[in-house]
Amino acid sequence: MPRTPRTTRLALALTAVLAVLTGCSTADKSTDRGADRPTDRHTTAPEKTPRKPGANTPFDYQLGGPYPPPDGVRAVSRDRSAKPAPGRYNICYVNAFQAQPGKKAAAWWDDKHPGLILRDDDGAPVIDEDWDEPLLDISTAAKRKELLGVVGGWIDGCARSGFDAVEPDNLDSYARSDDRLDPADATAFARLLVRRAHDQGLAVAQKNTAELLGKGIGFDFAVVEECGQYDECEPFSSAYDGRVFDIEYETKGYDAACRRWGKELSIVLRDRDVLPAGEKGHVYRRC
Repeated sequence: MPRTPRTTRLALALTAVLAVLTGCSTADKSTDRGADRPTDRHTTAPEKTPRKPGANTPFDYQLGGPYPPPDGVRAVSRDRSAKPAPGRYNICYVNAFQAQPGKKAAAWWDDKHPGLILRDDDGAPVIDEDWDEPLLDISTAAKRKELLGVVGGWIDGCARSGFDAVEPDNLDSYARSDDRLDPADATAFARLLVRRAHDQGLAVAQKNTAELLGKGIGFDFAVVEECGQYDECEPFSSAYDGRVFDIEYETKGYDAACRRWGKELSIVLRDRDVLPAGEKGHVYRRC
């Protein structure tokens, strides 16, 4: 999804520094993380070896709805509910660390998988207020395992639909958790998702979150938003040998990214609602 402005997220992280951890103690969390294992029995030998995209592959970001890719586009990211684009490298978007917006989605989680929405001291869901998305509770190995049963099923669905890769979004949800989650929680859950995807023959993209580069999670490439706007393209390019898809939402950031990285990375300008072609407000350009 389009990212929150950096100043907003830094403010959220800074105001959370002194918050009291909810759930288990630091010692409990540390011990519990050691229990993270790919123990689900759904993993099988992949039918194909995960295929990484090439560097600077012409790309389109179609999360707002599928449409015929523009001429020359060789890679497309679409929501997991959509079909892959024929003849392209297809990336399956999965909201892996947060629930979908609104009360209906939160009610589904509470009904089908109670206890997996992160809650504050008063029992209210912890919300990503920019997108009205409740955060998923990845704070313990037991909860991560249960969440893998849900999100892992979505990843399996991406493979069955014919996607080449998966893009698990909101890796940085811990920065919006009022200090109830931390980077180690995100890293532990991401490793489980990567194993699941690789078992299904899918490559896996790191979504934003430069802070988690170099953590040995196992990502194969990156999908980043506004690395030109925030001067973050270099660490992602170095980490993934140029296998980076960058989506810019402001002309200034797009121009800066194209000037410096246009020959090395795949960079596009999109409208923040990533609207389908033909709808009012749709924007698509690439370097």
